[in-house]
Amino acid sequence: MANVVAKVPSMMSSAIAQARPKFNIFMKYARVELAPPKISEIPQIKAGISKLLTSAKTGAWKQQTVKQATLNTLVGAEVLFWFFVGECIGKRHIVGYKV
Repeated sequence: MANVVAKVPSMMSSAIAQARPKFNIFMKYARVELAPPKISEIPQIKAGISKLLTSAKTGAWKQQTVKQATLNTLVGAEVLFWFFVGECIGKRHIVGYKV
């Protein structure tokens, strides 16, 4: 047992050394993807939303391939699921609020 306990510090340092490059790559992308939008990006966001609304009004969504429709459905479901996860975290309960 003492042998295992003696190996823990060296195992932890090697695990940290192996994880460091992957963590640095994660942080590189997290800084870019999780940053709030800049003021210069707001016109692009407005254009994207207006394009989405016009395609919904004109029925352009009917001309999508099955693959595109499946991907759009999965993205919509993912957004919905993350919304519900956030609600559960905010409520600190799975069902209902404490009143």
